Amino acid sequence: QVQLVESGGGLVQPGESLRLFCVASGFTFRNYIMNWYRQAPGKHYEFVALIGSAGDRTQYVDSVKGRFTISRDNAKNTVYLQMNNLKPEDTAVYYCRANLRDGDYMGQGTQVTVSS
Repeated sequence: QVQLVESGGGLVQPGESLRLFCVASGFTFRNYIMNWYRQAPGKHYEFVALIGSAGDRTQYVDSVKGRFTISRDNAKNTVYLQMNNLKPEDTAVYYCRANLRDGDYMGQGTQVTVSS
């Protein structure tokens, strides 16, 4: 079955960095676009970034452009989100998401808290 397992979240101060990981299994990872989403307390899910199946195309929400970088390693079935210069408004649960032929899948999420 499809599994997406996120990790790497934590509590950091403004301006610091974190790297999130998402390990995928149960589907042919290299064939699919992968996404990162986030959900802040009391808010809807928000698209953060996506990466093409070969890693040759990326897209970001405006609020993270220049600070976040999405990447992937198809040999390890892993997608990453490098987050630099974190801000309090980045506080959220971060999820990786796969849009597969039989539906959309998300992991359990990893909490990122940015606070002084």
